[in-house]
Amino acid sequence: MPVADLDLAQFARAAGILPAAIVLLDLATDEQASLDPELPLYPASTIKVPLVAAALAEVETGRLDDAAVVSVDAANMTANDDASPLVPGYQAPLAELMHRAIARSDNVATNLLFDIVGRERATAIARDRFGLRATAFHRKLSGATPLIDDPGWDGRSRNTHPAADAARLYTAIARDRVPRAGALLAMLGAQVWNEKLAAGLRSGDRLWHKTGDTDEVSHDGGILETHEGNRYVLVVHTGLPSGEVANAHLARFMHDLRAQL
Repeated sequence: MPVADLDLAQFARAAGILPAAIVLLDLATDEQASLDPELPLYPASTIKVPLVAAALAEVETGRLDDAAVVSVDAANMTANDDASPLVPGYQAPLAELMHRAIARSDNVATNLLFDIVGRERATAIARDRFGLRATAFHRKLSGATPLIDDPGWDGRSRNTHPAADAARLYTAIARDRVPRAGALLAMLGAQVWNEKLAAGLRSGDRLWHKTGDTDEVSHDGGILETHEGNRYVLVVHTGLPSGEVANAHLARFMHDLRAQL
C-alpha cells in the first residue's frame, strides 16, 4: 500500500501507543504519512543521534579528532542500563564515545560529548547544518535519580528533538547528506536495544535505529529496509512509560504496519 494511504492513527490506536508522534517516509518515492509529528514529547536518549551527528560534523571540519583520547571524569558519571567501561580515569577515544552513545545508549559517553562538542555549538549545528529547527541540547542525561549535577544547565530548559526532526535527520543519514553518514549508520546498525520496533519486524528486515526511554516516554526510530529491498524512515515517539508493556505495544505497531509495507 502506498505510504500516503496509510492511516497511522488507526495503527497507533490498535497498538495502544497513543499519545504518539509518528513519521513514515518512503525513501524511494518521498511519499510520507505522519501523526502529530511535532508533538512535544521529551526525546530521552533519541537526542544522542543529533548530538553524535554534530560531533561527526566537527570531526569532518577538523575541529575535533575522532582518535583523540578523552579521560572520563567523575562529574559526568550517571547510571546506565548496560555495563559500561566508562568509569573515572578511563581513557576513551572520541570514536568510542560516539559509538557507545548510539549503539549502547551510554549516558556517560553522552555527557562527555556535551562537554566536547558544547551544547550551544551542537544546537547550532543541528539547526543550521541539518535543518533540525526544533532540536536543542540543554541538559546532560541522568540514568537514574537523583539527577546528575549539571552546572551548564540553565535550570529550566529541556532537551528537544521531536519526531519530525528525527525523521529529517534519519532521511539525511540514509541519503548520505550528513558528514560521516556511513559511520553514523554503522553505529545505528550496532544497536543493542531491540525490544521495541525491531521486535515487530519480519525475518530478513533490517532496522538501523535508536531508542529512548524514561518513566514518561518510550521511543524508537530509524531507517528500515525490508527483506524485499524497500527502504523507509520510521520514527515513533510515544507518551508511554518505559518498560516491557510499552515495548510490546511498539512491537505490535511495527508488526501491523509492516504487513502493509
